[in-house]
This record gives sequence, structure tokens and C-alpha cells, in this order.
Amino acid sequence: MYHKHPSALVETPRIGKDTRVWAFAHILPNATVGRDCNICDHVFIENDVEIGNRVTIKCGVQFWDGIRIEDDVFIGPNATFTNDKQPRSKRYLRDHPLTVLRKGCSVGANATILPGLTVGQEAMIGAGAVVTRDVPSFAVVTGNPARISGYVKTRAHGPNGASVQPARRAFSPAQKRRFERISGTAIYDMPVITDLRGSISVGELGSNIPFVPQRYYVIFDVPGKEVRGEHAHRECHQLLVCIRGSVSVVVDNGKAREEISLNTPAMGIHIPPMIWATQYKYTADAMLLVLASHKYDPADYIRSYDEFLNALRSR
Repeated sequence: MYHKHPSALVETPRIGKDTRVWAFAHILPNATVGRDCNICDHVFIENDVEIGNRVTIKCGVQFWDGIRIEDDVFIGPNATFTNDKQPRSKRYLRDHPLTVLRKGCSVGANATILPGLTVGQEAMIGAGAVVTRDVPSFAVVTGNPARISGYVKTRAHGPNGASVQPARRAFSPAQKRRFERISGTAIYDMPVITDLRGSISVGELGSNIPFVPQRYYVIFDVPGKEVRGEHAHRECHQLLVCIRGSVSVVVDNGKAREEISLNTPAMGIHIPPMIWATQYKYTADAMLLVLASHKYDPADYIRSYDEFLNALRSR
């Protein structure tokens, strides 16, 4: 059984146990609503809508055809969803683009979600944000258009929770610091030698380059609000060194995430296979050098976070 306020209009028989539908909500006949949901006042749910279990929908939200909401999602008051990129009066789409809110994500008050997008697992959309592209799992997006401003449940690596910022001096080539929660990932000190003629940053195979590189590439001229990476490798190792400016790197093993600010050629981060990695917060002058243990192979990339989690389980 579920609870329905006397002024609510519920036309669908597909309402899960212990769900609560409050005043002036209206749910059309073909909609599906899971168990233990909380549907607040003045919520409208159209026919081709599927809502999972333990979903909270605050007041004044409308769900149109083509929306799929997984379990444990929170949707703040007056969040707006759309299902037609070019709406015209009295012109109707045969098929609506699918908008998906993945498990555990949250949408802030008055945010707007454009049609056909996916909001990833446990992502957080800030109040008033206008979401114009897919949101990666665990990302925090804010603004108009919405951009990634951080990642939830991510620990900044270093003493007292701050990002590691080593001084610009020479280090022992063998010195490295492992991430506490991300096995195999490590920060290497890259020796920097400075004199009147300038500075040199050095990497040596077997000390602070922990694999034999087969290729390199340099990332630069990245607009500051753009995000790169967002993939894992099946076999390839990588070493990232920011040779100018700064960039933040988030590493994720499917259970925990840590973030490091690369802001000097005096350190590099080793990312082994089967670690999901994302780079963001590029400064305008940032240049990121990447050494790779394998030649380019599209089959080595895992570009879907769900596929990444499935691959980890299969191992």
C-alpha cells in the first residue's frame, strides 16, 4: 500500500509500497513509481516516466515523457526538465529523447536539465544550474551553462587535506608517495635542477618513471572550464607531469576518489591500468605532459563509467 493525499490525483496502478503522494500531485496512467518515494505538493508526472525506489521529489517539479529516474535520487523544488530541443506549439515528437538520472544523484532547486542527457551516479547539480551536457558520475556542476566545479566524496591528497604542493627543488628520484585509498597510484618527485641558466626537470626510467614509455602527448590550450580524461585503460600505464600552469587530477578505483593538484614540474602522478582518471581546473597556460606505456589503441580505453565498474567486478 501507498499513501495518497485526498487532493492528489493518481491515475496509475504502478505505485510502490510505502510511497507518499502529497497534495495536488498528478500522476498519469502509464507512469511507474517505485517503493518508498516521497512525491511532494504540485508534482506532475507524465505517462512515459519511470521512477525508481526511495526517490525524493520536492514541490513544483514536472516530469515529461522520456524521463528515467533510478533509485535514491533527490530532486529539489522547482527543478525543470525538458524533452524537446526545439519545441513548437501544436507540433509533437513521435519519440522523445531519453533523459536519465542515475542512482543516488541530486538535482538542486531551480536547476534546468536539457533533454536527452544523462546525470551520472551520485552526481550533484547545483541550485539554478543549467545542464546542457551529460554530467559524469560523482561530478559537482554549477552555473549556466553548468560546468564541473568538483567531485563528491573526493579527498584532496596531502597533509591536512590540502593538495600536495612540493617546493621547486631537487628531490631524490626514488622518492614517491602512494595514495592512501587508490592502490597502485603514486605521486613521484621529479628532480628539478636550477641555476642561473634556468631550470631542468628530470625523469629516469626505473626511478621516477615506473614503466617503459612507448609514446607521449602534451595537452594544452584547454579552456579552463573544460574536462578531459574521463576514462580508464585496461593495460596502459600513464605518468602525468604538468610542465606549466596547473591542473587537477581525480583518480577513482570504483570505491574511492582522490584529487591532486599538479602545479609544478617537480612532481608527477603515476596512473596504473584500471583506474578511472579525470583532469579539470586547467589554468589558461597549463601544459600537461603524459607518458604512456603502450602505443595508442582504442580498444584499451574504457570510456563508460558503468563499463569500468563492470570490468572491475569481472576481475
